Amino acid sequence: MTHSTTNSLSSNSTHYSVIVVGSGQAGMSMSYHLKQDNISHLVIEKNSEIAYNWKNERWDEFCLVTPNWQCQLPGHHYQGDDPDGFMVKDEIINYLQSYFDSFKPPVVFNSVVDSITKVDSIFHVTTDCNGIKNHYTADKVVLACGSYHQAFILPSAQNMPEKIKHIHSRDYKNAESLPAGDIMVVGTGQSGAQIAEDIHLQGRNVHLCVGNAPRVNRRYRGKDVVQWLEDMGYYDTTIDKHPDGENAPHSTNHYVTGRDGGRDLNLRIFAEQGMKLYGQLGEVNNGVANFLDDLSKHLTNADDSAKRITDKIEEYIQHNNIEAPADDNIHSTYLPDTPATLDMNTSKISTVIWATGFRMNFDWVKLPAFNDRGLPLEKRGVSPVEGLYFLGLNWMNTWGSGRFFHVGKDAHFIKNEILKS
Repeated sequence: MTHSTTNSLSSNSTHYSVIVVGSGQAGMSMSYHLKQDNISHLVIEKNSEIAYNWKNERWDEFCLVTPNWQCQLPGHHYQGDDPDGFMVKDEIINYLQSYFDSFKPPVVFNSVVDSITKVDSIFHVTTDCNGIKNHYTADKVVLACGSYHQAFILPSAQNMPEKIKHIHSRDYKNAESLPAGDIMVVGTGQSGAQIAEDIHLQGRNVHLCVGNAPRVNRRYRGKDVVQWLEDMGYYDTTIDKHPDGENAPHSTNHYVTGRDGGRDLNLRIFAEQGMKLYGQLGEVNNGVANFLDDLSKHLTNADDSAKRITDKIEEYIQHNNIEAPADDNIHSTYLPDTPATLDMNTSKISTVIWATGFRMNFDWVKLPAFNDRGLPLEKRGVSPVEGLYFLGLNWMNTWGSGRFFHVGKDAHFIKNEILKS
């Protein structure tokens, strides 16, 4: 039996074959495949609308770092006229909204899951919908709510001067909205490096605390690196065959950007242009920030990472006798002087943007499906709790598992697992 849903569901218990938690790209992909087999299901979403996080938790100039042709949600592959371009924020939102409109998944919005338990073979899901408690039961549950649950800020923020405004990367919009003064960005993963560039391009002085994130060249010998890696079969590599194995999901993404058609993010070149670089942020004592003596190491490791990728591409080019233009990437060996400390009491820094990532929080799932660190126990999304599945996690099966590229393939696999049992 298929159930229709609205935002005014009653508090009576309602049973479904499958309950899906989360209506992002993972949840909608799961719903699409369940609908294909007429499996009764409900999608529970804590926010008020589709693409809420993309609308409200990204900066104004945000864009994808992967090309449009990798937007391959099931039944809704990219059909635009710029497959090698990069969707900007509004285009991403439109893509997800049009996906929702194309098959109308049964989503109940504004519903925060309070707990998931299991009694005998039945899952019990309780939610809070604007103060109204709802109770659902299901034969199966798919947790499609990703892994970016709680914004994380280093404890050292508490020891900075009161004059400093603190913003997590999730809440950054643009440089104009920040107080006057210099800006410190902590962290150089994809968000940190892109936000630092965004503020730098808007003419503000940026102080960047550099972490151990690797970088990648946007293009090599006439083609986007992503296309080369696709040609080489990299994106079909599964986690059990990945050199990093089970550590792959915890590795930091390479920083690069799709902005203005795509380009490199080279921190050495930023420094040549006036951006202040520091090692990783250490302790902050009485408003004085201490930095680790690791800037040179991190910049070198980032360069080496980019070179390893282009070296593999070069091997592929030579092995297959591919004609390709010469490498035209701009390289730099510049190493700026970096102080070991910075007195933030007297500096011109007004704002610190914490690009320090997120932490998982599955405390509301009252089931033995997590290790002692609270991380999901799963094999390609299948948990040790019978009938409980995960979807949309990084490297759940391939590099594209948490992305528009392969999340649909993972959803199809889980659908088949559901049908088996």
